[in-house]
Amino acid sequence: MKILKAGLIVSALSGALLVAGLASAQEYTARLSVHWGPTHHGTIHTQMFADEVNRRAEGRLQIDVFPSGQLFGIREQLGAVTSGAVQMGGIVGVVSFPPINSNYNVVAFSGLFDSYEEQRSFFTDDPAGQAIWGEITERSDSVLLMYNPVGPVMTFSTEVLNGIESMAGLRARALIGAERPMWEALGANTVSMPTGEVYSGLQTGLINTINSPPSSIRAFSWWEYLTHGQLPYQYFADAYIMANATWFNDLPEDLQQILIEVGEEMGTISTNTILETGDETLAEFQERGGVVNTLEGEALAAFETLMIEEVQPVVADQIDAEVLEAAMSFAAD
Repeated sequence: MKILKAGLIVSALSGALLVAGLASAQEYTARLSVHWGPTHHGTIHTQMFADEVNRRAEGRLQIDVFPSGQLFGIREQLGAVTSGAVQMGGIVGVVSFPPINSNYNVVAFSGLFDSYEEQRSFFTDDPAGQAIWGEITERSDSVLLMYNPVGPVMTFSTEVLNGIESMAGLRARALIGAERPMWEALGANTVSMPTGEVYSGLQTGLINTINSPPSSIRAFSWWEYLTHGQLPYQYFADAYIMANATWFNDLPEDLQQILIEVGEEMGTISTNTILETGDETLAEFQERGGVVNTLEGEALAAFETLMIEEVQPVVADQIDAEVLEAAMSFAAD
């Protein structure tokens, strides 16, 4: 009887070890959807992230990247992550987050933040910013894995750009609500249009002006039609690799740690190179015959006055007063 009991105990222990071993060896797969094309800065660093995670996971986690909106467009990415239609997605903050919490529009308040680091720190270190980020991630059932900025935003057009007077009557693409106050103040007409339709919109003349990070005009071939650009930059457009939180939390802890560590590493690379990428794109744009006009003197003063007196008050209406005050105080410190 003792021998039988001992055998049963050994058998039970062996079974438990076998189950544990199978669990640790379980393979997980994930689809990562981005709307950017294969040559876009965002896709390049997304693929770097996926490749490095796959390497370190040694077959236990396989991430497949689907670029060019194969699965979902720019406006559908976060919803796809929330629903679990994909495990991860490339999320452009100013597009996806304001419908959840309109206070995220502080990032589009022209001139408020001086850098990506300052803007991100508001959401990680300031109580008002933490509350915004907490509600966004909770309601979207998402978790941040990687910063993947698309670049500071400026204006491009098929028409001459040399100050606020030249922008009246332009047909401007509007992607986010925070853009409309500027176009309206400038006397431009707006056309709501997702990223995937911009090329044909420029081709047909439905639009002739866009706000965009420089890297996008190259990656999406918009510079085949755009001929003029105007500085200064208006705000820092950040993007993120977000994971479905339910899926992420069900992963073994070591795989979670790999995703976080690689996300931090690749996010640093992406952030450190985005401004350089923008400069390189503008240089190529000019080599192709494009004209970049940097507003100075009276022209710059007129633009800044318009933004302060006519645009910022309208954008401010989309942000709780105490949140905007907190962001301004944070940025001033």
